Amino acid sequence: MPKAVRTLKFRRRRTGHTNYKKRLALLKSGKPRLVVRRSNRHCIVQVVNYKPEGDETAVHITTKHLKRYGWLGKSNIPSAYLCGYLAGKLATKKGISEAVLDIGLSTPMHKGVVFAALKGALDAGLKISHSGEALPSEDKVSGKHIENYAKMLSDDELNKRFSEYLKENMEPRKLTELFAKAKEAIEKEAGRE
Repeated sequence: MPKAVRTLKFRRRRTGHTNYKKRLALLKSGKPRLVVRRSNRHCIVQVVNYKPEGDETAVHITTKHLKRYGWLGKSNIPSAYLCGYLAGKLATKKGISEAVLDIGLSTPMHKGVVFAALKGALDAGLKISHSGEALPSEDKVSGKHIENYAKMLSDDELNKRFSEYLKENMEPRKLTELFAKAKEAIEKEAGRE
């Protein structure tokens, strides 16, 4: 009797880094993917086109890119929104008008960081199928909840909890104002050819 041939699964499947069933479902749409990933310190937003020889990244934005627009990029809701907004603006400039959201193995938490990035891409002009219930409110997106928390703290506590913001001359008690300026700077730059 012949021995049964044992096939080795893809390394990313073995290590639990990729769910190929979900990936195939996203690829069947034929649309570019808005890929949103979150680390402990940053948020990454990409617009990726499928190619049989390997995916092609059309746009790649991390929260580190936001420093150019006067915003300290962190892994929070306002930073994710601005990342999604910038990625959406750059994608529309490259002729990409619609996409499908790819959150990978992240647990979908309504009104969270991943959906803040989605809201940014939607506001930038990308058409992406979604549920409005999942998107965070304008107050959350603009950082009003962080600003209100900063206003409750004493100066000593503020210096401890927001030291990175203060090092970058970002006043946490005026976060919504800084958010509006950063969004305006992205809009201004995206309008240039």
